[in-house]
Amino acid sequence: MRTDTDRCGDLFIVDDDAPVREGLSIVFEQAGYRVAAFADAASLFIAMQQRHPDAILLDVCLPGVGGVEVLRQISLRRFEGPVVMMSGRADIPMAVAVIRAGAADLVEKPVDAEHILRHVGDALAGHARRAAERADPVSALGPGGASLLTPRERDVLQELVRGASNKEAGRSLGISPRTIEVHRARIMEKLGARNAADLVRVIYDERRHDAR
Repeated sequence: MRTDTDRCGDLFIVDDDAPVREGLSIVFEQAGYRVAAFADAASLFIAMQQRHPDAILLDVCLPGVGGVEVLRQISLRRFEGPVVMMSGRADIPMAVAVIRAGAADLVEKPVDAEHILRHVGDALAGHARRAAERADPVSALGPGGASLLTPRERDVLQELVRGASNKEAGRSLGISPRTIEVHRARIMEKLGARNAADLVRVIYDERRHDAR
C-alpha cells in the first residue's frame, strides 16, 4: 500500500508487542521502506552502534524504560532523524512530554496503515526540509523574500546566519569587512530587520510559518 505522501527510507520499529511489530514491519516494507524491528530499547541501542536509520518508530511503553528516557538516550547517541512515538493512551499531557523530549510526532494506537505511513512520511519530509534550510538559510525566506536580495546579498546572508563575523564572511566571500557591513545593512533594510538578532528571528519566523 503506497500513497503520494510516502517518504521511503531506513526505518527502525521498536515495540514489545510482537503482532504489532510484525504488522507495522509489513506495512512499511510494502511501502518501500527498509525495516528493522526490535522488541526493546536495549536491542535498538545495540543496532544503533552499527548504523543510524532515517527514522525511528517507537512505542512509548517499553519494558524496563519509559519512552521519554529512550528519547533522551537516542539523542545522546547523536541521532538526528525524526522519532515518531506510538501509544495506546496518546493524551495531551503525554503528547506534550514526548514532543518536549524531542519526538517529531505522537500517534495513537491502534494505528491505521495509511495513517501511520503518512505520519512517518511527514516527519521525514519535515526533517529533510529543515536540513535543507540549515544548508541554505535564504530558502527559508521563500520565493518572495529571497527575490528581494541580490545574489551577493544572499551569499552574505548565508554567512551571517551561520554565525560568521564581518571579517570571517569577507574572507569567505573574497570581499572586505566594510563591504560586508554595507551588504548587511541593505539586507536588514529589505527584510525589515533592525539588527543581527532580528534578522535571524525573521528567518526563524518564516520557517515556522511555512511549517504550519
